[in-house]
Parts: sequence; C-alpha cells; structure tokens
Amino acid sequence: MSNDHQTLDTPAETDIDEFLDEDTESIADLHRIAAQHFSAAAEHHLAAAAADDEGDLDALSRHAYLAYRHQLNAVQYAEIAALDNDALDSELAD
Repeated sequence: MSNDHQTLDTPAETDIDEFLDEDTESIADLHRIAAQHFSAAAEHHLAAAAADDEGDLDALSRHAYLAYRHQLNAVQYAEIAALDNDALDSELAD
C-alpha cells in the first residue's frame, strides 16, 4: 500500500476545522463543511477501491469506514444548512 492511502483523512479534516467555530457558523460555512466531507468521502472511496485492487483488506475496511463516516457528516451538515436557512423558509411559504 502506498503512503497516499495512509494520509488521505488528514487534509480534509484540517480544512473542515477551519469552519468549525460555532460562533461564526453561517449557512455558507455549513455548505462548505458538507462539501469538504463529501470530498473526503470520495477520496476514501477511491482509496478503498485501490486497496481492494491491491488485496489489502485492512486498508479497504479502514477507508470504507472513513468514507461512510464522512458521508454521514456531509449529509448532516447539508441538512442543517437547509433547515437553518430562514430565507428559504419564507420564500417557499409564498
């Protein structure tokens, strides 16, 4: 297994940390966090596929789990962004 597979979760998590200041979390920040998690999930899915091609079951399992975890987080942030968008609520009510 190459080193690329071992470090995939670090950059996306670091980028996400930039937006996690709860006092300044805007709708835009929530969408950015969701996008970062979706991107990290995609990277882990690709790493899981590569690990499967190499026959590395440990790396396959780890990357599949991390991909799923990032996907769940992405969906949660996307839902929060949609539900917290008061402007969208008033626009849909008209």
